[in-house]
Amino acid sequence: MEGTWSPWTYHNEKDELVGFDVEVGQYIANYLGVKAKFVEGEWDGLFAGLDSGMYDIIVNGVDKTEEREKKYDFSDPYAYIHTVLVVRKDNKKIKDFKDLKGKTTANSIGSTYMELAEQYGATVKGVDSLGETMTMVISKRADATLNAEPSVLDYIKEQPDAPIKIVASTKDANHVCIPIRKGKNTASFRNEVNKALAEMREDGTLTALSEKYFGSDITNE
Repeated sequence: MEGTWSPWTYHNEKDELVGFDVEVGQYIANYLGVKAKFVEGEWDGLFAGLDSGMYDIIVNGVDKTEEREKKYDFSDPYAYIHTVLVVRKDNKKIKDFKDLKGKTTANSIGSTYMELAEQYGATVKGVDSLGETMTMVISKRADATLNAEPSVLDYIKEQPDAPIKIVASTKDANHVCIPIRKGKNTASFRNEVNKALAEMREDGTLTALSEKYFGSDITNE
């Protein structure tokens, strides 16, 4: 996980690694009867670590996409999020995703947000954290950014004076899942991860964690 993407994975005032996905990962480990080892890294290095066998799973609000499914197996969805378009409050030129053509966005390299921005004709500047993303928009080093709606709303709640606004949102929700290496050796592992997620959903843990970190239930489509 990244450890810099509140409220999914971040550090609290005591510099402890916390967040929705941290607790999801801990629950899965407890269900499996193993001790979780959380490793933090930049977004574009997470999948490389999974490929090399350094990590067993990525728990970091990962969207399941057709392109990623070619390379990885995914758990069942455990959250559903819309992508929002964010600009400075004084920006009157960007009102919808189609207005991104010829503009610049700040996004993590390799993220679905970067891919969507490029699909609309934007040039993407790579960043390492949500805070850096917002700073680039506020300082006009980027025209806009795309990110998960819960993360943006959390940022606005924590930074109410930040001169940013949401101008558009995707119609369909992205399915947040856990990527796992493909292969016969990991099939049973993925099955157990799904059982853990199912238990979390059935006993109300997923909903409780969502409300704790996001202020609403994003675990149902």
